[in-house]
Amino acid sequence: MFKNTSFNSIGGALNRVYALLLSFILIIVLTPAQVSAQDDGIPTDEAVIASGEKLFKANCTVCHAIHDKVVGPALKNVHQRRDVAWITAFVKNSQKVIKSGDPYAVKLYNEYNKTEMTSFDFENEEILSIISYIKQESSKNPAAAAPAAAESGDVAAVTTNQGPSPFVNVILIVLTVILVLILVVLAMIIGLLKKYISQKDGLSVEDQEIASQTTDFGALVKSNAFLGLVAFIFTAIVLKSVIDGLFTIGVQQGYQPTQPIAFSHQIHAGQYEIDCNYCHTGVRKSKNANIPSPNICMNCHSSIKTESPEIQKIYAAVENNEPIQWVRIHNLPDLAYFNHSQHVDVAEIECQTCHGPIEEMDVVYQYAPLTMGWCINCHRETDVNTKGNEYYDNLVELHAEKSKEPMKVEDIGGLECSKCHY
Repeated sequence: MFKNTSFNSIGGALNRVYALLLSFILIIVLTPAQVSAQDDGIPTDEAVIASGEKLFKANCTVCHAIHDKVVGPALKNVHQRRDVAWITAFVKNSQKVIKSGDPYAVKLYNEYNKTEMTSFDFENEEILSIISYIKQESSKNPAAAAPAAAESGDVAAVTTNQGPSPFVNVILIVLTVILVLILVVLAMIIGLLKKYISQKDGLSVEDQEIASQTTDFGALVKSNAFLGLVAFIFTAIVLKSVIDGLFTIGVQQGYQPTQPIAFSHQIHAGQYEIDCNYCHTGVRKSKNANIPSPNICMNCHSSIKTESPEIQKIYAAVENNEPIQWVRIHNLPDLAYFNHSQHVDVAEIECQTCHGPIEEMDVVYQYAPLTMGWCINCHRETDVNTKGNEYYDNLVELHAEKSKEPMKVEDIGGLECSKCHY
């Protein structure tokens, strides 16, 4: 027979084991989300998320948003609906996943009017960075995104130097008229004073003779001083007009031609927030931004507003294998060299800096003068973004020895003739 103390010790041990097992079960049941969130393999590094944001806005926003349906489904918490491997396969080749009979892919295909998602030649790390960005944005309140977008838009609204003001001539003419009026008023005041003095008694003979004289406006107008003044003002206005005219040769600021297809940037870039880089594919990797091909238009318009007369023009161009005769708006002379990728990708200059509020334009026009002086002014005023770029380390040190001001583009050869002229 066992003693009571033995039973008590065994019972106490069993109770402790039972309590531990119960606690372990409660932890597993009550905190599954935390465990999965830590083990989903999606990076939370800020640099990775920033890279994903850049890729998402450049390639995905044309068809997707985080919280809203656009052409395709909203991507909020997509990492919870599908695993990373499935998302990677679908992004790289959605048609292949659909044809494999994957139930979820087939459901999406049928739900969104059998529109096939464009295939993207991304590396696995790039797709993972996009998923990281989507995961971060999914946790945010969609209403809080509007102020952030407005702040980022403010950065793009850069004030530009518009060159000689068209109102200078008007100002000169107004000043001339004011000057003539002042002369007339002075003549009238002198006449009134003389009349008042002549009515006074006790004036000397000499003063009476001066007071009795009348103002001769004809003599004033014919005087050499007045004619010289008028000739000087007239010559100055003519010279200013000629100089302004010479400066405007080759400048097409405000040029707004009629295009063969009524494409609205206000709808695409403004209302639907399609990133400029999605259509202008060469802007980050080549000298030219590229005019979008009809195939890019068909990524969306193969299923959206296909009955529109303007969309039918695109269909006709594709069927007849003919290019769309877009009219070029922003023209630079052949002697000038400009590289889009250098400015957009390296310098991270927003499109609106040179092209103006493009997202508000129903019909695009040339916003900036695009003159040499305008470009040089920008090089003189723009700080070089050297953060995180080892290429500039030595240059920054040398510049800091000579100046306390931030390093400008002109300090790294931005004003050298050979930079822009062959």
